[in-house]
Amino acid sequence: MEMLQGALLFFVLLGVAYCARLLRSLHSKVSKSSAAMMRDIQKSSVENKKSSMIAYRQTEAFIQLTNLLDFKAAIPPTRSWAASPDLLLTIAEIIKKNKPGLVVELGSGVSTLVSAKSGARKIVSIDNSDEWGSKTVALLKEHKVRGVDVRIAPLQPYANGSEWYDVSVIKDLKKIDVLIIDGPPGSKNPEARYPALQQFIDKLSAAAIVIIDDVHREGERKLAEDFAKALPNHVLTILDHEKGTAIISPR
Repeated sequence: MEMLQGALLFFVLLGVAYCARLLRSLHSKVSKSSAAMMRDIQKSSVENKKSSMIAYRQTEAFIQLTNLLDFKAAIPPTRSWAASPDLLLTIAEIIKKNKPGLVVELGSGVSTLVSAKSGARKIVSIDNSDEWGSKTVALLKEHKVRGVDVRIAPLQPYANGSEWYDVSVIKDLKKIDVLIIDGPPGSKNPEARYPALQQFIDKLSAAAIVIIDDVHREGERKLAEDFAKALPNHVLTILDHEKGTAIISPR
């Protein structure tokens, strides 16, 4: 009988030890899961706060832009593939302040309208898409804007291995006061916009200002830095815009 009781006690104690071990393991898993959940919540909270701040800043810039410029009709959506309001506001401010005789932009769209409404005397807008270029022309007509030359330049193989605009459409350009680089599409090729340096460096006026969008990307950032090096009397400023904006302007 004593042996039987001893055996039962042993198995009871063994069961208690197993349950305790199981509870410790479960507690550890729950703790790790809770910690991971808290980290995910904190990460999501930070991302949501950042996203909300970006949206607020873009809304703020858009309101300032519409107050600054006298639009006569609706304007197309901004952000995403189109220029963001913070970039558009910067373009408007630079053109209003410097009153350039010739603005050249790579990539047409709402930025073309903003440049024209800001007082640029002449604008040449280069676009590789006939469809998008036609939409820009229609937009300008709707807003009763003149003095803009939208040129369609299909992309062609370039020496650096990328594709760039047909250079024949820019041969006549010279003494450019403001150069806006927001094309061709560069999300898949970091060197897609780099040919602009070689093609335009000798076409700029002495007091030219170069504006480059998307400098949060490596390719556009390098383009901005190399543009600044090629213009020793200029200084590079990086604006913390949604996509990052580089301004290369006279010292």
